[in-house]
Amino acid sequence: MSEGNRIPEEAMAPLRWPLRLTRLGLLAERLTQAFWPVWSLCLLLIAAMAFGVLDQLPIEIAWAALMLGLGGIVWGLVVGIRGFHWPTQDDAIRRLDATLPGRPLAALSDQQAIGAADAASVEVWRVHLARMADRAAAARPVEPDLKLARRDPFALRYVALLAFVLAAGFGSAWRLTAISPQSAGAAVVAGPTWEGWVQPPPHTGKPSLYLNDIPKGGFSVPVGSKVTLRLYGQIGALTVAETVSGRTGLVGSASAADQDFTIARSGKLAIDGPGGRAWTVTAVADQPPSVTIVSPPDRKASGEMQLPFHASDDFGVVKGTATITLDLAAIDRRYGLAADPEPRPPIVLDLPMPVTGSRADFNQVLVDDLSKNAWANLPVKITLTVQDAAGQTGSAATLSADLPGRRFFDPLAAAVIEMRRDLLWSAANAQRTEEILRAITYRPEGFIKNQRAYLLLRVAMQRLETGIEEGLTPALRDEVAEALWQVALQVEDGTLSDALETLRQAQDKLSEAIRRGASKDEIAKLMDDMNKALQNYVAKLAQQQDGKDQQSAQNQQGQSITGDQMQQMLDRLQQLMEQGRMAEAQQLLDRLRQLTENMRVTQGQGGMQIPGGQAMKGLSDTLRQQQNLSDKTFQDLQHQFSQSGQGSPGEQPQDGQPGQDQTGQGAQGDGQPGQSLADRQRALRNQLDQQSQGTLPGDGTADGKAARDALGQAGQAMDQAEQALRNGDNAGALDKQAEAMDALRQSLHNMDQAMNKGPASTAGPQGQADGTAGPKGQSDPLGRQIGQAGAMGTSQNLLQGEDVYRRAREILDEIRKRSGDQTRPSIERDYLKRLLNLF
Repeated sequence: MSEGNRIPEEAMAPLRWPLRLTRLGLLAERLTQAFWPVWSLCLLLIAAMAFGVLDQLPIEIAWAALMLGLGGIVWGLVVGIRGFHWPTQDDAIRRLDATLPGRPLAALSDQQAIGAADAASVEVWRVHLARMADRAAAARPVEPDLKLARRDPFALRYVALLAFVLAAGFGSAWRLTAISPQSAGAAVVAGPTWEGWVQPPPHTGKPSLYLNDIPKGGFSVPVGSKVTLRLYGQIGALTVAETVSGRTGLVGSASAADQDFTIARSGKLAIDGPGGRAWTVTAVADQPPSVTIVSPPDRKASGEMQLPFHASDDFGVVKGTATITLDLAAIDRRYGLAADPEPRPPIVLDLPMPVTGSRADFNQVLVDDLSKNAWANLPVKITLTVQDAAGQTGSAATLSADLPGRRFFDPLAAAVIEMRRDLLWSAANAQRTEEILRAITYRPEGFIKNQRAYLLLRVAMQRLETGIEEGLTPALRDEVAEALWQVALQVEDGTLSDALETLRQAQDKLSEAIRRGASKDEIAKLMDDMNKALQNYVAKLAQQQDGKDQQSAQNQQGQSITGDQMQQMLDRLQQLMEQGRMAEAQQLLDRLRQLTENMRVTQGQGGMQIPGGQAMKGLSDTLRQQQNLSDKTFQDLQHQFSQSGQGSPGEQPQDGQPGQDQTGQGAQGDGQPGQSLADRQRALRNQLDQQSQGTLPGDGTADGKAARDALGQAGQAMDQAEQALRNGDNAGALDKQAEAMDALRQSLHNMDQAMNKGPASTAGPQGQADGTAGPKGQSDPLGRQIGQAGAMGTSQNLLQGEDVYRRAREILDEIRKRSGDQTRPSIERDYLKRLLNLF
């Protein structure tokens, strides 16, 4: 009698589903343990066939491998069946009972051995069975043990599973129907089939095409694409016909199992036979690249050449070159250039390519310094050539231009450079070069001021003279040419280049200190070093003559940056660093570096020349004087009300009670002694008229027109303020003076924008500085930087962010709080009260 039959029915009722599921788990467990070799071998065999492994083997080995695999499967089935036992109800009960505390199922199947006649003993036995039944009712299905680590210590089942997953993703289901084209029996049963791929050239970046997925019709591929076809089944059942390769001569059989060819032209491609397909193939030719020169080469102040160009290709440009040849026909063949030039190879420069992004269509700038070349500043022909990955090339139209190189403006330096050019032009000019240099150095007193340059020149002349006597070799000639180049640099720059290099080093050290957060002592020392280097550089610069760009300087308006203004920038820089505002300090340092790199000192002026600011400086002075006059007017208005006993200075005085300055004796300020406020207002109006009649920055532009309109509004407001002052209406005069100052600020702002947008905003080839001359280190009472070019306004927004009304309320509350603070100076409290009266 089984255990299940001995368990009472009322105890078995809640165990039906747990026992069924446990029995199914036992079945899965025993099937897995018995037949895991069978399904592992099946998965391996399917993966091998899907990947075509058997197709690559000789037919005998392929069949032997197939039979071996099938034999292994049969052996596994036999062993599995012999070792497999179907799980019974009792097996499920024992498995489930083993997971319960006290083995309640076994207890329920037990019988009372003794005391069956004793009522008390029977009651105890009944209570015991009830407790066991309660425990059995809480039984849950037992999970099967599917672990095979002990039976498969090398995890071969996972290898088979991985191979099957890869085959499902990357293999071909067509190969499961046949072993290989040579296996005639299987092929005949499965029928002929085929596969094909089209692989475009790698440089095109286009994906491969699987011909089996392309319906009949047509498709386009680049020229040079490789076609690969594989025919399966009986030989001759499928044939290939194509006109795209253009092959001639010995061509393989049309029914060959493996066929490869390259698409060279448009044509037909067809696979004839059962399941065949035909396409019209359009071969897209790879277009050659193209390149154009955007603009003629530009010369930087240092002599560096900049040549912008544009290149494009359908699949991307690989590389390019710029070839520079001498334009002998365009040269003025006089003096040292009259001799026949020595043959020199063309100058070949690699064109810069984009490091990131597409090379199919891009703009770049070729930058190189050819100042030392023998062809510098001579007519040349420039040809740009680019190449794509297919080896095709494209060239730009030849450009005729002077080869950019450094220009020397000092007469002695220019003469030395010309002799150097003649020497490099032809060795036949050596004697002439030596004679002219000897004439140049005759009586050098007062003419050659740089002693070091003079000594270098004498040594170069001796070396040249020795070469003429013993035979001038190319190596000696190049040595002399290099020495002459150094002489010209010494004469042109003198000690200025050393001073500039020292200044650059000091600026670099300070920038590095800002970046790494140096201490205050380190910053103070570096600031002192940079200040000394700047003063030294300015002193050296002032010693230079301004003959380099005299005509250009005379034709441009300029504004001088005085030493005081430069010192204000340095003080502001140190203040920012002491406050920990390193980002703003770095910006100001970059601005200072830009100014020092491009500044020049002109004769008759005491500062560094910056274009486009003299008119703005005068207007800034006018704005300052108008502000002072407005302050005096307000003070006079306060004095009137203090005498009349009225409270608010914003109220109008009574008729017939003008202020003290109505007649002109109250305030002096910036005006002449005895001048009334109205007279001073008239003087400012006349001064504004004179400034408006001159040339202003931005004339002819929208910003320039807006600036002149603002000046007109300022003039009208000044006239109205003057009339109000003469009528004794100081409060009305204050309003008009405020309008005049606002208009002046707007005009300065428009001029500043015009300068930033115009050509004067960038450093020109003459070394003019970009930017404005205003001391950007200054700030207004609210902590904002003042406007550019000395404007008394600011371009920085006071209220930023979305909740501007809340911010305005906070500022207004802070002004009220400070105006009532009796510990603050009276002049500050008066200023704050004036602000409150405006709002």
